[in-house]
This record gives sequence, structure tokens and C-alpha cells, in this order.
Amino acid sequence: MEATVNNSKKKTSLKTRVQRLGSALSNMVLPNIGAFIAWGLMTALFIPTGWLPNADLAKIGTPMVTYLLPLLIAYSGGKAIAGHRGGVVGAIATMGVIVGANIPMFIGAMALGPLGGWCIKKWDDKVQPHIRQGFEMLVNNFSAGIIGMILAIIGFYAIGPVVSTVSGWLATGVDYIISIHLIPLANIFIEPAKILFLNNAINQGILTPLGIQAAAKAGKSILFLLEPNPGPGLGVLLAFALFGKGNAKSSAPGAIIIQFLGGIHEIYFPYILMKPMLFLSVIAGGVTGTFTFNMLGAGLKASPSPGSIISILLMTPKGLGNFVSVLLGVTAAAVVSFLISMVILRRDKTPEVSLEDSQAQLQSMKSDAKGTSTTSTKDAKAILAGGEVNKIIFACDAGMGSSAMGASILRDKVKKAGLDQSVTNTAISNLKDEPGLLVVTQEELADRALKQTPNAVHVAVENFLNSPKYDEIITSLKTKDVTTTEQPAAAKAQAADGATDYAVDFSQVEEVNFVHHDQNVGSATMAMATFRSALRKAGKEITVRNVAVNELNDQPQVLVLASKETAKRIKSQFGNLQIIVVANLLDDAEYAKIISKLK
Repeated sequence: MEATVNNSKKKTSLKTRVQRLGSALSNMVLPNIGAFIAWGLMTALFIPTGWLPNADLAKIGTPMVTYLLPLLIAYSGGKAIAGHRGGVVGAIATMGVIVGANIPMFIGAMALGPLGGWCIKKWDDKVQPHIRQGFEMLVNNFSAGIIGMILAIIGFYAIGPVVSTVSGWLATGVDYIISIHLIPLANIFIEPAKILFLNNAINQGILTPLGIQAAAKAGKSILFLLEPNPGPGLGVLLAFALFGKGNAKSSAPGAIIIQFLGGIHEIYFPYILMKPMLFLSVIAGGVTGTFTFNMLGAGLKASPSPGSIISILLMTPKGLGNFVSVLLGVTAAAVVSFLISMVILRRDKTPEVSLEDSQAQLQSMKSDAKGTSTTSTKDAKAILAGGEVNKIIFACDAGMGSSAMGASILRDKVKKAGLDQSVTNTAISNLKDEPGLLVVTQEELADRALKQTPNAVHVAVENFLNSPKYDEIITSLKTKDVTTTEQPAAAKAQAADGATDYAVDFSQVEEVNFVHHDQNVGSATMAMATFRSALRKAGKEITVRNVAVNELNDQPQVLVLASKETAKRIKSQFGNLQIIVVANLLDDAEYAKIISKLK
């Protein structure tokens, strides 16, 4: 029995690692998808065979695919690890592989962007606590420049040639597979991967870079059609609309519009999970569609995002034959998927699984993909202290898909309730901490959203598509009483007004933090210098950092020294770190009392 459990853990761990890789790759590509689409449209319109040939404007395409797109990817990858500073170093490093290669360097950007962010983060963790007061800007600017330069040189001489060689091998292999008509076999893996949330690792990590490389040479690539093809999902939903039962049957027509026209494929995943035999439908549909694309020479100019039939047609090269081949491939996929799904639904005698249960299962799988647990966050009632909510943002990993649908559902409810709050959706990484903000996110992402926007009101839901909390939000907005993310018990215990008289466990403290905001960076820096001076006088050594609120590490080993107002804000957001309210942040005597208690 024990061996079985261990083996299961290993398998889950492997899948989770692949899912997290896919999430990391998509977080570099999806925020910049507009730039990819811009490049695709520029080439579709202005190259000699485009819709509006223009020799001058066509010159823009090559610099975009060579420099702009890889640098955007690298910046996003570095920023995800070390903020703006990490993004800058990642972009500098990527210039080395761009100049040192003769192909679009997307894979190199996906490697060096996060590497640059990681390097500068490690440097800052080690060096910043020891920088003398007044030298912060000098050290920070030169360290970023020097580390970026070193990585760029390494990229030029070492990483660039290796990536170019590997990319060449992959491109040659893909071209050979296409030439012998075996590319449809890829959908045997791609279709199940979509439903298991492994598609980002495949699409963003392999197909998109290779597709852009091929499109830059041939003007189009079939690789852009493998994963976004809406045909397989359309066939399944059509079968449910005609032969399904209960809630699944009644909801399928609406899901068809969202999936086929909106391009949000996630909507049909729960239907597959209701009847696992339907995996055969999407696999057969995907293989049929890709086979049709391959035989007719179909391809797109750039990756369509989302995978809507509208996006696909916009990325289709000029020419009636190109449009016909693309539409035939989508239609063939939908027909085959529909026929197999029809047979499965009509012959299936197994007990009916509810759509809600399938959505819950899908949510659990999505949690694994993001490396989190749906049981990590609880909800409770809390009062919105001061101000009013004037903006509601749905936030998810990529800022697309289910969050867009959730925003649409709540936007309709807000309108019907006669409220005037704006309702939009975005990626968590793009959230900005601002007054009057209500953030709605899934439970497994609540902690990330909370750290990104500590001053916002937060609501965590299990499912963007069907949550009773939407009605609670509407009621709460009218009464200014909202459902928010519950803080851990430790935070509640410390949430009373007034100072904390050193009610902390000093034996655990390994790091002291001073918290700065945009308006008090200087005062926090001076307080940190004063504390370090008192620490040296006492002959003790401990890490002392000056950090922003969203950089706090919520661990009991961290002791935060803050003013009463700042401490009150921190207490409401963090439940594990320890806090001392300091009346005067430049008082040596008060610091001496604290230092005497440190180990």
C-alpha cells in the first residue's frame, strides 16, 4: 500500500512540474500576445504577397520578430522573478543570444529572461543588506548593468549557438514529420494535454517558437493550428447539445458560442471529464483536422490567441485557397469529433456525472497546474473599511479564458443591479494596488493576488463560471459589506488596534524588515541604517532589509518594525510574520530594547 502511494506521488509530482513549466512559459508569452498578433498582421498585410503590399512597411516585420518579440518575452520572464529590475537584466542578457544567432531567438529568450531575473535577485539578497547608506542607487544600477553584460556575453558565445543548433534540429525534424504526413499524430498528445493543462508547455514552449521560425521563412506554419483548432471541442459540445442530458445539455449551446467564437476552450473540458470516453472524440477530431491541414497545405501567419475561429481567420494568409483549407480542417475536426461523441453519449449507460462535479474536478486539476491547493484559502465575511469599491477586476494566471467569462457574468449582474462599477479581467502579474479595487480570483490564486494588491478587497471563488458569491458581491456593494479572503488565525490575534508590546517570539527571528511605500522610501532607508548601527553597537549580526509590502515573506522568522499605521495594514494582510509597532523609527534607544531580545 505504501509503495502504491509513493508511486502515485511521483507521478503527480512529474505532472505538476510539467504543468508549472507550462504556466511559467505561458506567463512569458501570453502577456505579449498582442505584439505577436501585431507582427502577424504586419506580415499578412504588407509583404509582397499580402493584402496591401507595401515595401516600406514590410521592413518592420523582420526587426519585430528578431528583436522586439524575444526581448518582450525575456523582460516578462525576468520580471516574474525579480520585478522590473529582473526584467531589465533578462532583456540585456537576451540581446547576446539574439545577436549571436541567425534565427528568431524565442527559446533563448525563455531561458535567459528568467536566468537574468534569478541572477539579479540572488545578488540583491546577498549584497543589498550590506550596502552603506547613500550608495544604494550606485550599487543597484551598476550591478544590474554588469550582471546583464556578463550574461549577454555568455549568451553570445555559449547559449546562442547551442540554442540555434537545437532549434535547427527541431525545425528539421518537424519539417520531416510534416513531409511524410505524420504531423497529425501530435494531436494524440495535444488534445489530452489541453484538458490536463499541459498544453502551455507544448504550445508556448515548442510549437509557437518553431512556428514563428517557420513562418518567418515560408510565410505560414501549420504548427499554429495544432493546439488552437476549435473543431474538436465544437464537435463534443454539439453532441451534448443534441444528445446530452440535464444541465450539460441545456448549457452546451451557450458553451459553443464561448468556445468557437470566443476561443475559450476551457469551457468544454468539464464535458469531457463527465464522460472520459470522449477523450477519443477530441483525439480523433484533432488528428483529422491536422491531417486535413497538412494535406491541403494550410497554415497561419502567427499564433492565434485566443483559439477562436475569428482569430484563426485573421491570422490566415491572403488567398481563397488558404481560407478554404483552414475552414475545411476545422470542419473535418468538428464532424469527426461530433460523430464519435454522438455514439458515445447514446450508447453510454454509466451513471450520470453532474457538470458541477466535473467542473470541481477540473478546478482541482487546474490547481495542480499552478502548484497550489484549492484548500489553501478560506472565505469569511468582513467589512470594507473606508472608501468605496469603484473597480472590480477578475484575475487569473494569464488574464484570459475563465477570468474573462467570470468578468462578463458579474458585469451583467452589476448592470442589472443598477451599479456603476467597472468590471474587467487581467493577469495577476498585471494587478496594480490602488484604492477602491475589488479583486476576484480563484481560491488557489488568492494568496498571490493578495500580495500583489494588499490594499484591495479580495474575494476568492471556487469557479469563475458558477459562483454564488457573485450575488453576495452585488448585495455587499449595495451595503458596503463584502466577502473577503479570511486571514490566518495568527493575523486575527494581532489585528487589534494599538501597539504590539514586543509580543513576539524573538527566538525565531532571523531577519528584520522595514517596509517602504512609494512616498516613504527615504524614511524607511534611514530607519534601516539606524537599526543597523544599533545592531553593530550591540555586537549582533542579523539580516536587515528594506522592502515593499508585496515583497514581505510571510514567515515567523521575519520581524517587521513599522509605524502604527503601516503595522495595521500589514497585520490585515499577513498572518505569520511578526510585527512590532515602533513609535519613532529613528530612535536608537527603542531599537536597543528590541536588539537585546534578539538571539
